[in-house]
Amino acid sequence: MSLSSFPNQQAPAYPGFFDMTAVFARIGCLSFGGPAGQIALMHKELVEQRRWISEERFLHAMNYCMLLPGPEAQQLATYIGWLLYGTRGGVVAGTLFVIPGLLVMLALSTAYALFHQTALLDSLFFGLKAAVLAIVIEAVIRVSGRALRNRFMLVVAALAFVSLFVFAVPFPLIVLAAGLLGYAGTRLRPQWFATPARKASDAAGGSAVIDVNVPDVEPTLARAIRVILIWGALWLAPLLVIVPLLGWSNTYAAVFGFFSQMAVVTFGGAYAVLAYVAQQAVQSFGWLQPGEMIDGLALAETTPGPLVLVLSFVGFLAAYRAPFGLDPLWGGIVGAVLTAWVTFVPCFLWIFLGAPYIERLRQNRALSGALATITAAVVGVILNLAIWFGLHVVFAHVGTLRSGPITMPWPDWASLDPLALGLSLLAALALFRFKLGMLKTLALFGVAGLLVGQFLR
Repeated sequence: MSLSSFPNQQAPAYPGFFDMTAVFARIGCLSFGGPAGQIALMHKELVEQRRWISEERFLHAMNYCMLLPGPEAQQLATYIGWLLYGTRGGVVAGTLFVIPGLLVMLALSTAYALFHQTALLDSLFFGLKAAVLAIVIEAVIRVSGRALRNRFMLVVAALAFVSLFVFAVPFPLIVLAAGLLGYAGTRLRPQWFATPARKASDAAGGSAVIDVNVPDVEPTLARAIRVILIWGALWLAPLLVIVPLLGWSNTYAAVFGFFSQMAVVTFGGAYAVLAYVAQQAVQSFGWLQPGEMIDGLALAETTPGPLVLVLSFVGFLAAYRAPFGLDPLWGGIVGAVLTAWVTFVPCFLWIFLGAPYIERLRQNRALSGALATITAAVVGVILNLAIWFGLHVVFAHVGTLRSGPITMPWPDWASLDPLALGLSLLAALALFRFKLGMLKTLALFGVAGLLVGQFLR
């Protein structure tokens, strides 16, 4: 790959493979706060501090990942790893983004299965939820500041938010409408997409390792078939163990089938399928008790890695309660790992299959405008998810208001929890006013939750 530079601003040295591995391991361990926080962390580490990828290329990659089913932040890490070191770079970056959170989720799922009825664990979650709410709000602000660079993008984000929050328009329709609007708008009204000129201070960082250069990967039909065969086979590989040993009628086969379906329809991230997964896991499969999905979401919110790891919590409890000859804890671990496998292996398939084509289309203004408009719409989606989560943190009961075309979350105002609201405000103060940082805020409010549970609840 050739490097480019702005006048008098040379790109930094190309990172070694070990350096790339170490940085993505760090990102994987610190990627709290859901997709908004994770994308913000990668931007800070890879664009601002190390200049491994330029702002333009980062946003271009993010735009594509927003179109895909599955966790967009993990796919973005995979994409950037692929830009740096091809397939092996993508595998390392994407895997390291998941492994730390999965290990923590396994530990927390085990503790939940054994002790979830204890007041101690409930109190810990109570404080952590307040901190996570503040982290998510901070991340929404940071992402919107990068993506909403003109009035048109701001209007798109607002319309996407209202469509989702007030009218419950399906996420795929919003993505499709935003893409069409961006494509047509770029061709017919290019002035709508003009962005303010960068300040001198913004450009002071100079060129990046991955800037105008394009990886030397030809997007041929033969390559596409090879990628589909390899990653498709890896996706199906667990069945070669499950079916000969246990047949098709068992928890593990059901987990494989259900979460493989989720892997191709989870547009909008974990929140977008939360209600459906909860309904199926409780009513159709009997894997969870009512309300346990929210507990799982709290676990996922307080661990590094993609929020969709909440599905591993579901897989753990499913196999823990029906382990088919295994010790329940080992059965739960197998169920969680199996769920993670069928959730994340398809993500590598989408990236390695599509990224070369997306790179070749980078200079197409109309398609770039479509992707940028989709990103603006996703800001509205993330805001919707943040408000949804916030309602469930500070209110004990959240229902649905239905009136004509309106279908929106509506809390039971009498169920407002003043302690949860107070902790959330204090967490926001710690992050925004005192700049305490994510890890310190999580630790502090985990302890605060324990104290509140011990003396005030």
